Amino acid sequence: MLLFLISTTALAIGVRILVNPVSNVFQKYLTQRQANPLFVVTSTYGILSIGCLFYLLPNLPKNLPISFWYNSFIFNTLGVAGNYFLVKSLHRGDLSVLGPINAYKALVSLVFGLFLLGEIPNVWGIGGMTLIIAGSYFVITQPSSTKGLSWAIFKQKDVQYRLLALFFSAIDALYLKKIIVATSANLAFVSWCIGGFLFSLMAFLYTQKNASFRPHFRILKNYKWYFLALGLSSGLMQLSTNYAFEGIQVSYALALFQVSALVSVFFGVQFFDEKQLWRKLAGAAVMVVGAVLIILFK
Repeated sequence: MLLFLISTTALAIGVRILVNPVSNVFQKYLTQRQANPLFVVTSTYGILSIGCLFYLLPNLPKNLPISFWYNSFIFNTLGVAGNYFLVKSLHRGDLSVLGPINAYKALVSLVFGLFLLGEIPNVWGIGGMTLIIAGSYFVITQPSSTKGLSWAIFKQKDVQYRLLALFFSAIDALYLKKIIVATSANLAFVSWCIGGFLFSLMAFLYTQKNASFRPHFRILKNYKWYFLALGLSSGLMQLSTNYAFEGIQVSYALALFQVSALVSVFFGVQFFDEKQLWRKLAGAAVMVVGAVLIILFK
């Protein structure tokens, strides 16, 4: 049983590392075709919600605890916000830069642990923080730049959106774990799909109340297979995340997920003609090591 759990968790982590950048590719591709980021998010949840209904009808849960609804409300609110800012960032910036920036999630947890929990970072935490900052130099800056890594980088909208996305996702991971512990990985996935669709749909309708929906549905029709591919890859990403969280601690899983930064750099160069592959790969690798040091030895 233990061996099966370990193999299932390892498979889930491996799938998550590979498929998360794939969904980012489709998100960036669609926003480059003038798709509204919030419409992309809503469509993704909507496609997956249809599939969830087929699972839910014969397996309708009974007597769900109140904590499930409470945690689902917070989880989906944060999840929709995180996905929205992620798509916004990909619309404006390079995948090969924004993917590795997700390693800052470990830095966020370190800072919040210091101020909210009184956790003083040890030598591993300080070393990891240094590596993340050092790796950022190679990922974010250009070789011709004489300024190095300046604070001006963090004034860029794409970077700000990506930081907001990782902030929300870092918190919603904790509530996801609570839902999984109280129910199951599959039911948590259903909550993510249907709850995310309802929340994002309300936000989309509110922002588009005085605008026509025709341009959005025209894009959906013209790129329907890309929307479907995004839905499938996003669903597989979330489901593998749930199974990973079911098998190991959230902090360990988040550390291992950072390996996807290397895949993001490669995809950015391969599909969107972004530059400096080896420089960004080296920087992303350094940031991954830093994230692992912070989280595993926190």
